[in-house]
Amino acid sequence: MAHILVVEDEKSISDLVAMNLSLVGHTSDQVDAGNAARQYLEDHTYDLVIMDIMLPEMNGFDLLRYVPDGTPVIFVTARDNLSDRVHGLNLGADDYIVKPFETVELLARIEAVLRRTHRALTVFSLDGTVVNLDSRVVTVEGRAVELTLREYELLEILIRHQNIALSRDKLLQLAWGYDYVGETRTVDVHIQKLRQKLGWDRHIKTVYKMGYRLEVDP
Repeated sequence: MAHILVVEDEKSISDLVAMNLSLVGHTSDQVDAGNAARQYLEDHTYDLVIMDIMLPEMNGFDLLRYVPDGTPVIFVTARDNLSDRVHGLNLGADDYIVKPFETVELLARIEAVLRRTHRALTVFSLDGTVVNLDSRVVTVEGRAVELTLREYELLEILIRHQNIALSRDKLLQLAWGYDYVGETRTVDVHIQKLRQKLGWDRHIKTVYKMGYRLEVDP
């Protein structure tokens, strides 16, 4: 998984981002000021930088100049005007997210950037089940398992949000698309099929009155 630098001076937000990165398998360093972030960027190699714009000592726009070429950057900031978005993207940021944000959306944006820059997880393995996220081939104990398109998309979402509880509505949005018109019972049916085909009864947990979570040991 990815090693990520989180540059955020509001501790509660920094801790929240770092905690959720850890839950889905990433590692991270946290810094709360521009000069400290500059030093970390000189001393370490990162797969991604997530940073605020309004920082002590040096703002995010200026700090972007010290990010090594090829290292993707996502701005996460309260500055929501169009000119700031355009400026940040023109400077070379890969994405721009406005606070407050949903954790699931942030994780999805992170995953999209990591995939686009070829730094994302490509193979996932759990209890004899191997999922190749590039070829979309799934095997259980070396035997290929056929999944429908929706089953596979639901599986990939669970993997990329491992250890995160996702509501049925959120799973519908992510796997079926925002234009899908249907009942959340559809999710239950597909989850049951995944449990059966992959033998993941103890890994795909039902979250009472909410949805599901793929539990993976760190």
